Amino acid sequence: MMHLGLLASGRGSNAEAILAAIAEGRLDADAAVLITDQPGARALDVAARFGVPTESVTRSDFSSRVAQQTAIRDSLLRHGVDMVALAGFAAILDPVVVDALTDRIVNIHPSLLPAFGGTMAPEPQAAALRAGVKLAGCTVHIVTVDIDAGPIVAQAAVPVLPDDTVESLVARILVEEHRLYPTVLGWFADGRVTISDGVASVV
Repeated sequence: MMHLGLLASGRGSNAEAILAAIAEGRLDADAAVLITDQPGARALDVAARFGVPTESVTRSDFSSRVAQQTAIRDSLLRHGVDMVALAGFAAILDPVVVDALTDRIVNIHPSLLPAFGGTMAPEPQAAALRAGVKLAGCTVHIVTVDIDAGPIVAQAAVPVLPDDTVESLVARILVEEHRLYPTVLGWFADGRVTISDGVASVV
C-alpha cells in the first residue's frame, strides 16, 4: 500500500478529494500525514475529519526557509511516506525536500502545462482568459526544482466558454482536478507510472 503525505496551505479541496477516494476504496493508499505551512488552514479540519495526523510547520518558527523545509522533509520521512501530493501548497519546495523524494512528489496545476505555469490559482485561469484560449484545464506533474516544469503525468481539458469569468472557469477546472488527482495517484499506487529522460509514461 502506498503511504501518502499531503502538503496543503489553504482550504484543502484537493486533499479532501484524495482522502475521500481513500476512504471509499477508490485509491489504495494510506494517508500518513497532512502538513501545512499555515496553522489556520482549513485543510487541517479536512484531515481531522478523515482521522489523518497533521502537523503545522510555520515559516515564522524557523530561522530560515531552508530550516523550515528541512523540517517538512524530516516529518515526511518520519511518517514513512513513499509519495507526496501537493494539494494547494503555496510554498515553492526547496531542493532539500525535492532531492529527498525524487520523482515521488506530484502537484496539480490549474492549467494545461506548459501554458500558464509559475503562479497559483486563480492567476493561471485568469491568464487563460486573457489569452483567449479555447481550452483550459489542469495538469498533474512531477515536482522538480524547476517550477511547474516537471514531467507531465496526466491532463484534463475543459472548454473555455464565451461568457466565462475567472470564477466560473476556476470552478469548472476544479471539478476535473478532484476527479483527476486521485486517479493519477492510483496509477502510482499500482506501479503504472515510469519516468525516464524527463518524460512520464503510464502503462
